[in-house]
Amino acid sequence: MPSTMGSTSRDDLSRAGGARTETASGTTDEAYADGTVRLLDEKGVRHPDPALDRWLTDVDAGTDEARSALLALYEDMVVARRIDAEATALQRQGELALWPPLQGQEAAQVGSATALRGDDFVFSSYREHAVARKRGVAPVDLLRVWRGITASGWDPYAVNMATPQVIIGAQALHGVGYALGIQADVERGAVEVGGDGTAAVVAYVGDGAMSQGDVNEAFVFAATWQVPLVLFCQNNQWAISEPVSLQSGVPLVRRADGFGVPGVRVDGNDVLAVLAVTREALHRARTGGGPTFVEAVTYRMGPHTTADDPTRYRDPAELDVWAERDPVARLAAYLRAGGLLDDGDEARVRAAADAVAAELRAGVVALEDPPPLSVFDHVYAEPHPTVAAERAEHAAYLAGFADTTTGTTTGTITGTTSGEGADR
Repeated sequence: MPSTMGSTSRDDLSRAGGARTETASGTTDEAYADGTVRLLDEKGVRHPDPALDRWLTDVDAGTDEARSALLALYEDMVVARRIDAEATALQRQGELALWPPLQGQEAAQVGSATALRGDDFVFSSYREHAVARKRGVAPVDLLRVWRGITASGWDPYAVNMATPQVIIGAQALHGVGYALGIQADVERGAVEVGGDGTAAVVAYVGDGAMSQGDVNEAFVFAATWQVPLVLFCQNNQWAISEPVSLQSGVPLVRRADGFGVPGVRVDGNDVLAVLAVTREALHRARTGGGPTFVEAVTYRMGPHTTADDPTRYRDPAELDVWAERDPVARLAAYLRAGGLLDDGDEARVRAAADAVAAELRAGVVALEDPPPLSVFDHVYAEPHPTVAAERAEHAAYLAGFADTTTGTTTGTITGTTSGEGADR
C-alpha cells in the first residue's frame, strides 16, 4: 500500500475535486470542470442561467427589496469573516482552547443557509459558524464549546440546528434519521403539509468526511427511503493536511451516482449559485423528490484549526490562486458594478461586523468556568449510582487540594444544589 505521506501522492492534485491545469506560474489550478455551476465569475460578472435564475427572482428583481436581499448576503459574509478573525485572535490570546476557521467558505455557508426555512433542521460539522449565525445562534454561543466550559453552546430546538459534531461525518446519519422522522410525522398525520411541502434537513460535511463509513451509510439510507435531505459537502480541498486527490480519483459529486442520489457541483465561492442550487435541492426534498447531494467547491484559506500549521503541507502559490476567487470580494465587485454597494454601505457593513466582534469578545471574556463537579450533572435523566459514586470520588480528590492552613480548597467543588438529583 503506498504511503499517503509520500511525495508522489501528496503532490498529485490532478484529480482532486475536478480537472486541474497548470497556470503560467507553474502552480496547480482548479479548472472548475465537470459541469460546475457558476453564476458569478471571479471578476463578479453575473452570467444568466435560465435553469437556476428562476430560484433567484428575489435578488434579481432590480427592486429596493432585491437590493436589500443582496446587501444582506454581503453583510452576512463580511460578519462571518469578522467573527472568524476575532475568534482566531481570541484563541491566540489564550481565551479559547481551539478554533476551526472558516475563511474562504463564507459563500458556501451563507448561500446555503439563506435558502433554509425556519422549520428546516440543520446538522453540521465544527466549521459551519456562518450557518449557525444565520439560524439565530448568538455570537458568544458560537464559542462556548471552544472555550472548554460546556458540551453544548446552544439549544438545538431553539434555532433548529444541532450543535456541532466533531466526529467526522457522523452528522450525516443524524440528518437522515431526522429526515426519516419528518416522513413518519407526515405519514401518521402529526403535521400538516402545505403547498410548499414538508420541512427538510441539510447535513453539512467536509471533503474528508466523504470517505467515512457514516457518510456512505447515510447515502444508502437516504436513497432507500427517499428522505427530505440535502447532503451539502464543502470541498475545501484539504482534509487536514492531505489533499482531496488522495481519497477520490473523480469529482466527489460523482460518488452520489453510485447511490442513486442526484448530485450537483457548484462553485462554492459564488454565493448566488450556492443559493440557487440549495433552494432547488430543498424544493425537491420538500415535495417528495428525495435527497440531493451538493458539492460546493471552495477553499480553506486558513489552517484546519488553530492547532494546525498549513505551511508544512501547502504550497503558498495555491493560496494566491484561490485569493483571486475570494467569495466576499467577488460579491462586492458584482454589487459595485451594479451600483448596489457604495462607500456608505461598505462603511455600515464594516461597522456592523466590528460591533459583532466587540460583542463576541466581551461575551467570551465574561464567561465563567463552571464548578468542577457540574460535569456530573445531567449525565442521566434520573439519579444513577455509578455516576453518584464517581462524583463522590472526584469530590474527594478535589478536597485533597485543600489549604491545610485555612481549611479551604483552591477551587469550588460543590457545583450542585440538588444532592442525589445532581446526577441528572
